[in-house]
Amino acid sequence: MSTFMANAANVERKWYIIDASGIPLGRVATQVAILLRGKHKTTFTPHVDTGDGVIVINCEKLVLTGKKLDQKMYRHHSGYPGGLKETPYRRIMEKRPHFAMYEAVRRMLPKNKLGKKMLKKLRVYAGSEHEQEAQVPIAYEIKL
Repeated sequence: MSTFMANAANVERKWYIIDASGIPLGRVATQVAILLRGKHKTTFTPHVDTGDGVIVINCEKLVLTGKKLDQKMYRHHSGYPGGLKETPYRRIMEKRPHFAMYEAVRRMLPKNKLGKKMLKKLRVYAGSEHEQEAQVPIAYEIKL
């Protein structure tokens, strides 16, 4: 018996919708990364994008446990000497809560062309309204 190897032609894709209200950021992000990567499927192949599409709603109601709102920083660098920028997560969650979710998932995916392709199947919304009714998403419940 030979090992099954998926290819782009025989991958079945679904869309899932996740309600992130009241759930810790990391718990949601790991489940979203698993769905985007396709690791929940028996046909998972590491070098092929076998993942599904994911819609995350209610990111403004995400929870950061402990003192992470004040102590955790989002850091990025401009590329110039002394160009480190730091923003506390409290400010990010007030102004752009969808960005915090997007970044958490992005950093959990592979850092290559395949990871960028997987990230295109992610839609993140701060509120409960989304624009993907045509994809007929299936409700996905996060197991705590």
